[in-house]
Amino acid sequence: MASLTGLTFGKLEWIPKFVEAINKDTCLGCGRCFKVCGQNVLTLMGVNEEGEFVDEDEDDDDIERQVMTIANKAKCIGCEACARICPKNCYTHAPLPA
Repeated sequence: MASLTGLTFGKLEWIPKFVEAINKDTCLGCGRCFKVCGQNVLTLMGVNEEGEFVDEDEDDDDIERQVMTIANKAKCIGCEACARICPKNCYTHAPLPA
């Protein structure tokens, strides 16, 4: 199956791989990936003791920890900077089929 390809500045072929998922069980919520993403793809969300996401308007006492989530998948440019900076290898990326 063919994939979307691009070119680097040096005119070398490059296959971008776009964010597919983040493993919330291994995510530390450290925010490193959020800081390196220049496309506003990610956001932190609260998780309760059962591992379920907590709505923003709920009480902060329900939040056990925070994890990174994909907020704007359509804005991902496939650079994989988030995966390279992640200390827990939480990210899954895939090329876009052509």
